[in-house]
Amino acid sequence: MRAELTVVPAAGLAAAARERLRALRPRRLVLAGGATPRALYEALTPEDLDWASVDVFFSDERCVPPDHPDSNEGMARRALLDRVPARVHAMGGARCDAARYEAALSAAFGHGRPTSFDVALLGLGEDGHTASLFPGDPALLERRRLVARVERPDHARLTLTPPALQAARVALFLVAGARKREPLRRWAAGEDLPAARIGAARVEVIADSDAARGLTL
Repeated sequence: MRAELTVVPAAGLAAAARERLRALRPRRLVLAGGATPRALYEALTPEDLDWASVDVFFSDERCVPPDHPDSNEGMARRALLDRVPARVHAMGGARCDAARYEAALSAAFGHGRPTSFDVALLGLGEDGHTASLFPGDPALLERRRLVARVERPDHARLTLTPPALQAARVALFLVAGARKREPLRRWAAGEDLPAARIGAARVEVIADSDAARGLTL
């Protein structure tokens, strides 16, 4: 699997992820979308991190405005970002401009290309995708650009590419529920899933007992 796996009770994933973030104390934090990280965001408090010193980025975004129910930015703002003074670098789903977000990353890091996100929070899809890097999509093969546009049946999306995510000091995957058991098993078995290609300096997986049931490493 080439990742550090921590298994927690089914109801304990948000608490475990919160404690890990408090230990890591990121200054450059990448947020994921979806239901699993939302519980973490809701559990975080203004006291957990020095939020005024934190730059928040996004792993991916659907090409919709932030008030759309499918917007990752909108979810993160409602769950967390409206409560803390972090500097938010939104992808801008309404404009859906990959080059613009790549330029924003370069400006935020101040020297052309990101060399190290402190923590990239990521999820694991039932097909093994992470961020909006899906099996067979050309964005998964990107080696130069940091941001790519991905066409999907529901909405077009922006996603950080493997070179951007691999620049993380810690890639922290949150995996919850029985529906994620099979992709987690496949990852542990060494299959070439998109999530398995995120070779950050350190890769950690916090999985709940429903997702990790029967898993042997």
